Order: sequence, then C-alpha cells, then structure tokens
Amino acid sequence: MSEDASPHLLLVEDSDTQALVFRRTLEGFGFTVDRTRTAEDALVSLNEALPDLLVVDYRLPGMNGDELVRILRQTGHTRTLPIIMLTSDEASEVERQGLDSGANAYVPKASGPQLLVSRMRSLLRQRRSVPGNGTAGGFRQARLLVAVADPIYRDWLRGLLTGDGHAVSVAGDEQAMLSAVAQEEFDGVLVGPAPEGEDPFAWVRALDRQRQADSAGFEIAALSEVADPAQTLAGLGAGADDVLPSRDERDMLLVRVRSILRRKLARDDEAAGAARERERELALAHARAQAEASDALAAANRELEAANAQLRETQAQLVQSAKMASLGELVAGIAHEINNPLAFILAHHATVERAVQDATTAEDDTRTKRLAKAAERLGSIRTGLVRIQDLVVKLRRFSRLDDGEWSLVDIPEAIDSVLTLLQPKIPATVTIERRYGPVRTLESSPALVNQVVMNIISNAVDAVDPATGRIVIETSTRDDRFFIAITDNGPGIPPEVRERVFEPFFTTKDVGSGTGLGLAIAYGVVRSHGGEITIESGDEGGARFLLAVPLHRQ
Repeated sequence: MSEDASPHLLLVEDSDTQALVFRRTLEGFGFTVDRTRTAEDALVSLNEALPDLLVVDYRLPGMNGDELVRILRQTGHTRTLPIIMLTSDEASEVERQGLDSGANAYVPKASGPQLLVSRMRSLLRQRRSVPGNGTAGGFRQARLLVAVADPIYRDWLRGLLTGDGHAVSVAGDEQAMLSAVAQEEFDGVLVGPAPEGEDPFAWVRALDRQRQADSAGFEIAALSEVADPAQTLAGLGAGADDVLPSRDERDMLLVRVRSILRRKLARDDEAAGAARERERELALAHARAQAEASDALAAANRELEAANAQLRETQAQLVQSAKMASLGELVAGIAHEINNPLAFILAHHATVERAVQDATTAEDDTRTKRLAKAAERLGSIRTGLVRIQDLVVKLRRFSRLDDGEWSLVDIPEAIDSVLTLLQPKIPATVTIERRYGPVRTLESSPALVNQVVMNIISNAVDAVDPATGRIVIETSTRDDRFFIAITDNGPGIPPEVRERVFEPFFTTKDVGSGTGLGLAIAYGVVRSHGGEITIESGDEGGARFLLAVPLHRQ
C-alpha cells in the first residue's frame, strides 16, 4: 500500500448489524472495507488477495477468531499481516487468548470508533516503516529498552522482562533514552510516564521524532497510569505503537509485550527473507549476465577466429600473387636469357650442317675451309650452351632456395644466383658491386635471399638511373649477427615515407607497376628470423637497406 492509497481492510464479522456499523464508520475515515461472515470465508478471500489489515471478531460461528489468527501466523504470506481482534467481552482472558494467538492488538467493541481507527492507523504506520535491521534467520533474544523515571518501577520491569527471556537495558531520563537508541539497536522501547507535572507522553513524542529521523524500526509501547480509551488515544497520537496500562496484572503485561515483540520480529523475518530473495535474484541475474557474457565472448572469439582465418587466407593469396608477379617477371627474363644463345645455336647449327655436307664432296682445299668454318661455328655453339648451362645451374640453385626448411646457406653464392636471374632486368650500364665478407654461411630460411634480397635489389634497379646507376651489395658479421647491406645511388627514400614502406599495399611506384607487398613480405621474413631491417641514407644520397639477423637459428 502506498502512502496516498486508500487502506484496504477485510472485516470478519458474523453480525450484519455490527458489520454495517463498522463499514460505514471505517469508510467515513477513508478505509476501503470488504467483509466476510466466517473465518472459513476469510481464508478463501485471503487466498485470492491480501488486504492491508484484517479486523476479526473473536467469537465467530464455526472457527473462532483466535483460531483463524493462529492459522494465518503459521502461513508465510500472512505472517506479518496486521490483525486487530474485536470482542464484546470485557474479560482479560479473552484479550490474552487473542494476543497469544498472534493478533497485533485487542480492541473492545464498546470502546468506540476513535480507538479502533487509531489502532488501525498505528499498525499501518508500522507496516510502512523501515523494518528493523532485517537480521533474521535464527533464534535471537529480543532487545528491549525500559525508559522509566521511577527507579523502583524501572527495576521491577527489568526483572520481569529479563525473566521472560529478553535482553533488557534501562534509561532513567529522556536524554539517556535518546542516547541509548542512538547507540544501540532495540526491538522495542517501553516508555513510562514523564515526571509529574510534565506531558505524560513527552518522552514518547521525543522518541518517535528520533525514530523517524533515523528511520529506525523499533516498536514504542507507552506505559500509562490510567487505562482508559482517552489515554490510549493520546498515547497513539503521540507516536506510540501501543499503549499498555503500567499497573496491569503481571502476566497480562507480559502477554502484551510479547505481542508487540512478535510483530516486530515477524517484520524482521520478512525483511530478512526479502533481502535473501533480492540477493538470490541478484546472484541469478549475475550468473545469467556472466553466462550471456561468456556466450557473447565465445561468439566474438569464433567470429574473430573466422575473420583471422579469412585474413590469413587472403594474406596468403596476396603473398602468392606477389610471388607470382615476381615469378612472371623473372620467368620472362630467364626466357629471354635462354632464347638469345639458343637462337644463335640454331643459326650456327644450320651453318655447320651445310659446311659438313659441302666438305664431303669438295676438293681438299675447299674441304679444309669448310671444316674450319664448321669448327669455328661449333665453338660459338659451345659458348651458347655453356651460357645456358650456367643459367640452369643458377636457376636450380635458386629453386633449392625456395625450400621452406632452414639450412646453412652460402649467402654470396645465393646472392650471385639472384643477380643472374635478375640479369635481364638490370641494364648493362648499371654497375653491380659485390663486397662479400669472410663469413659466407648463415643458418636461415631460403626466403631470406630469394624473397628479401631479390626484392630489395629489384627495387634498387627500378630506382637508379639506367645510365649511371650503381648498386653495392655487402655482407659482414659482428657480435654473432650477420649483416647484408644493399645500397644504391638512386633518389633515396624521404624520412616521412620510410615509416610506411613496410606497410602492406604501400608503394611509391606508378599504379599497376607494383603490388605494394614486396617490402611487407620482406619485413615479415626478417622478423621471423629474429632480425631487423632498417632504411638509411646511402653515401651517394640513395637508399641503404640493412638486414641484421642472428648467425644461428634461435
């Protein structure tokens, strides 16, 4: 129920006349009233919807009111439902039975509507208030504060309540009472009348103000010297949750105190149950969130792995394309190199064939001249064949360099094979200078030469002037590292471009003249050897590529 909503109560009354009176009276005070005639009908109604408060007559046909209350207090969802017991009887035994059954308050029908409404509003106020500290789940002593000015009566109450199993503290004045509730948590405070001459409920008002300020959940029971409806109304109006006669019979006082504590501890249990339910829901929500996050992460990882696999496949295809482009250029040059000697071999073969045929029928002098000419042409044929043989040897050596296995590679010999294969691309006017160091072998992958060195030399050939170009290839060793330096006298590479030359697809050549993958592949090969590739300015202003790799595989 919200603060502004009309309180909804269920009235269990078998008398139509009294039920009509109660309905009109309570509706006049702003309550919404439903009514059943019997306790059995009330149970059916409560199973369908819970009211904010239950008002039940003690004497009913069939099941009595106290029996109904006991059933409700044993049921979880009605355990904390505020219940007021009505009766026409004046006997305290009836009140005792009603309170012992679990009713929150006992109101005689003859006391008038003001007292009944005050009791109802007090119980509803408690239900809306912050319910204690919510620390339930096991047995604990109820904690009581007895705030009474009279030391004799205060000590008597402490002994009585301690003997009933409660943990009891005492305060002899208003300030001590307020200080105690500020420092400790209590389930209930029994407040005696203020000293003579003061407002009898002054301490109650002060305590209620502090309870509201601190949002505390303890019950306030005012002890009144006079047991009449006017005093009860005054105490409830001052902020008390219940008003007890201070001179009440001992057992009856204990019954009333137990009733007050029972509803407070029931609210604590309800709050603790709600807290546990919230924790369970939070734990479930957290578990669901973790499961969803785990599923999302797994899905993201699968997507990432698929993307990486596609990227690796695309990269391999691009690398292969770059290799094929270089291979196409290389094959064209090799074909040219083989075709030239092969052409004049075929031409000289025809000449030799004619000379030998003529020599078989010619005179001696003519025969000698023909055979001499044939011998000369055979020498030229041999030169062409040796040139082709050398090219094939270098090509075979290069093909062995394309194996993926690491091995001891003769770097100068491998570089010479690369230069031989690149010879068709290198103009005759471009100078190639070799400066090989004393250490020739390096444990490496063949790709270091047939991809990295070949690519850098090919780029250098493209960069230099065909008429005055000069390319210097050097090898050396230092500090267990093998160095290959390739320097040209071309225009060089500007510093702002050097940082990008190893990026895939970056090229300074014209569109269609390069893939932009050569140096990216070279960078990856050198890094796979645990080495470095750097770009510097050469002595003649061109570019200097320096490869540094470990002498031995790491």
